[in-house]
Amino acid sequence: MVAGYTVTCVGDAGRFTYKRSRIGNGLPDRAAEHVLSRKFGSEFTIMDFFPDDGSDERQYCSPGFNLPVGSLMRTMYGKYAEYHTSLDNRDFVSFESMVESVEAYYQIIRVLDMNATYKNIMPYGEPQLGKRGLYPTLGTKGTAAETSAIMWLLSSSGGDTDLLAIADKSGHQMDLLSSVAQKCLDAGLLERVS
Repeated sequence: MVAGYTVTCVGDAGRFTYKRSRIGNGLPDRAAEHVLSRKFGSEFTIMDFFPDDGSDERQYCSPGFNLPVGSLMRTMYGKYAEYHTSLDNRDFVSFESMVESVEAYYQIIRVLDMNATYKNIMPYGEPQLGKRGLYPTLGTKGTAAETSAIMWLLSSSGGDTDLLAIADKSGHQMDLLSSVAQKCLDAGLLERVS
């Protein structure tokens, strides 16, 4: 298992709260924080793991299992008056909030699916991109972003840095990095490590 989440308290209209896994900086934590920061700026809360209260993440993260499981929720359990009362009912749940919560989880899963680690197999300087069809013949905003993403990818791919780390450092979207990684693989510039 590379990443998991307990889904709880996702129907109220509060801001998102992410409770990290016990590991604290594992793949589920990095993916959730990446998506939240890109989608919501600073309008969310990050909490370190704590075992004295919570949901099933406490079980998954117990020392014997120590699985990478975090929890993305809206208002944290116990932090709203309706929690575990008869007022925690359909009238309290917001359909719009549920849709936004599902979308956030969907985006996190997409990031996890796209994430991979590559190794630059031509690491001595910058390879000639034009003869490999990777350098644009016309300059546009789109081609500039793609060229920048290729440069970041080739420069960062020593076999120990994943796309998520490259996205966070470069500011490029995971979709773009995943797309140019495939082009670099096809051109014989990268090999996939994991």
